[in-house]
Amino acid sequence: MIKDRISNLTKSIPQNVTLVAVSKTKPVSAIKEAYEGGQRIFGENKIQEMVSKYEALPTDIEWHMIGHLQSNKVKYMAHFVSLIHGVDSLKTLKEINKQAKKHDRTIRCLLQVRIAKEETKFGMTFDEIKELFQSKELVNLKNIKIVGLMGMATFTEDTNQLYLEFSSLSTLFNSFKDEYQLTELSMGMSGDYKIAIENGSTMIRVGSAIFGERNYIA
Repeated sequence: MIKDRISNLTKSIPQNVTLVAVSKTKPVSAIKEAYEGGQRIFGENKIQEMVSKYEALPTDIEWHMIGHLQSNKVKYMAHFVSLIHGVDSLKTLKEINKQAKKHDRTIRCLLQVRIAKEETKFGMTFDEIKELFQSKELVNLKNIKIVGLMGMATFTEDTNQLYLEFSSLSTLFNSFKDEYQLTELSMGMSGDYKIAIENGSTMIRVGSAIFGERNYIA
C-alpha cells in the first residue's frame, strides 16, 4: 500500500519537484516499506525520534528536519541531518553553524517564511527575511548554506487563499533566487501540494497521502 502510494505520487509530480515523505510518528516498519518503494528522503519534526530512526535505518536515507527547531537540540542531529526546513532566526542559524563546524560539515538550511493567516504558524515576515539576507553576520557563518525558503499555508479548503499564500512566497523566492543562489522552495503538503507545485514549489512534504491518516503505534 505505501509502496503504491509512493509510486503514484512520484509519477504524478514533475521531475524537478523533490518528494519528502513525512514520517513523523510512523514506525520504522512503515519507513522501510516506503524505502523499499524507492523513497530515500524522509522528514521528521522531533529530533529524538529522527535520531533513533537514523540509527535503525539504511545509511543512504536523507533526513530532513521539518518541525520547529529548538536551538539547544541541534547538536543531536548535526552529524547527519541533510536539510533543516524551518529556520526562523539568525540565532538558530548561528547554533546550526556552531554544531556543524564541530563535525566539519556544512548543513543546508531553508528559511521559514510566515505566509499563513493562522497565528500558530512559525516563520519570519518578508521584511525579516530581507534583513537576514543583508546581515553582515550571515557572511561569517561558513558551516551553513541557505539553499531556499519554506512556508506552510493556512489550513483551509479555500483554494483562492492557498493560491495567494503560495504565490506570495514564490514571488519572494524569485526576488532572492539569483542574488543568493537559492534552489529550493519548500511548500505544499498532502492537502495542497498540487497548488504549491503550480506556484513554483520545488519540494513537497507529504505524510498522510503516503502513510495514511492513522498514526501508527511504534
